[in-house]
Amino acid sequence: MLTLNAAQRRRLAAQGHALNPLVIIGKAGLTESVLKELDRGLLSHELIKVKVLLGERNDRKLALEEICQKLNAAPIQHIGRTLVIYRPNPEKTKQKIMPKKPKCKPHRTKRSYQN
Repeated sequence: MLTLNAAQRRRLAAQGHALNPLVIIGKAGLTESVLKELDRGLLSHELIKVKVLLGERNDRKLALEEICQKLNAAPIQHIGRTLVIYRPNPEKTKQKIMPKKPKCKPHRTKRSYQN
């Protein structure tokens, strides 16, 4: 399971507030197809909101822990029947690490030619 510090969770919870639920977990609970859809959603969005229709709070808490364990994600928020989950996309982190090369040389000014 991925772990985040409090500042990161707070920032992601603020971003997740405006999201609509991407996946709804019905009374059948976590099935393979639901986990595949959650994985697909995390790959494309990184931060998703999930609506859970399970009855008890403990059942929802266990479902959140199971999702995070199986998908290597971080739980961000659990309010009522709504869960917010985050997993960084490895392709996007590669792009952030490798800076883009400048397309052209920087322009020289008149002063740079005087020295």
